[in-house]
Amino acid sequence: MVAGVVAMATLLSGCDFSVYSLPLPGGAKIKGPSYTVTVEFADVLDLVPKSTVKVDDVTVGTVQKVWLEGYVAKVKIKLPKSLDLPDNTHATIRQTSLLGEKFVSLAPPTGDEKPQGKLDNGELIPLSRTTSNVEVEEVLSALSLLLNGGGVAQLQIITQELNKALTGNEPAIRSVLTQLNTFVGTLDQNKQKIVTAITAVDALAKKLNAQKTTLATAIDSLPKSISTLDKQRAALVKTLQALSKLGSTATRVITASQKDLVANLQSLYPVLTKLAEAGENLPKALELMFTYPFPDAAGKAVQGDFTNLNITLDVNTQKALKGLLGLNLPTTGLTLPTLGISLPLHNSPQFPTGKGTGGLPPLPLPTGAATSCITLLGLPVCTPKLNRSAFDPELAKVLMPGVAK
Repeated sequence: MVAGVVAMATLLSGCDFSVYSLPLPGGAKIKGPSYTVTVEFADVLDLVPKSTVKVDDVTVGTVQKVWLEGYVAKVKIKLPKSLDLPDNTHATIRQTSLLGEKFVSLAPPTGDEKPQGKLDNGELIPLSRTTSNVEVEEVLSALSLLLNGGGVAQLQIITQELNKALTGNEPAIRSVLTQLNTFVGTLDQNKQKIVTAITAVDALAKKLNAQKTTLATAIDSLPKSISTLDKQRAALVKTLQALSKLGSTATRVITASQKDLVANLQSLYPVLTKLAEAGENLPKALELMFTYPFPDAAGKAVQGDFTNLNITLDVNTQKALKGLLGLNLPTTGLTLPTLGISLPLHNSPQFPTGKGTGGLPPLPLPTGAATSCITLLGLPVCTPKLNRSAFDPELAKVLMPGVAK
């Protein structure tokens, strides 16, 4: 009998058998393929092997092993292969009830963190993604400390002092509370403006930060500028005093001549109005002022002591003489005399000097019997009988280009 017990004990010790190797009634049963994951905790509390692993409060796996590695507790859990969890899953040790058993709760990330990848065999859930709920013992211990050795005993003193401070000052305190309520209400009504102002201040701070090098340079140059102003202080004071005297004098002058000034301005109003109505016509008229009756381009025609001029004439001599002299000239039988000379065209040098060109002879006047004479301003004026055969084509080209053909 004894030999059988010893043999059984030896067999069990060789198989590393313990109470945690026994299955728990009602525990999780994993059917089919499975995988294991290691979870790190700062404190596993009283979590033991064979505890359950839950997802959304549904049992999905079991705790296989709990051990300590340095100052970090590690838990090895077993999960079914059919369970899909992200690679960044979070783990928490929770309780089934106030005095219930502990279990490991797995959950995908929430908030701004998005699920990534897939949790697989042999992976690790690090300490940064694990937490432990507060134990009931910790809550009771803190409550006991507060009630026994904390500040609860001082609450009576605080209450008594508040009663002393408030007694007799109820109206003032009520007024303060009313003003505080109004102030808070005004802040609430203008919260959008406050946010806008804070945003503007933030934008200003960013711009100042971007220009900090320039600002630092400007601040460094301030001492030199202030020193220069200090050296010129006497001159600046004299200038300001002179400006003060000038202002006083100008005030007296303007005050004395106020009526005349207003009258002059009122008189100027129609003139300025007409000038404004003239618009673009006034500058164009001023262009012709210094070259009247010629346009401003006429100045370019004068080169030295000669003028480049091209004139086209369309003259009715009969009507002109009739209008000027009051003569009735015959309309037929007029002939121009032949002058008997040909005038050469003058080629002016680029920069002529001296008086005149010196190359043209005087033009001879046409001869012929006078048909009629009158006295104009005490002087006889006669019109000769002209013969068309005396017309010189070369002279006509010189005198009337474009008219004579």
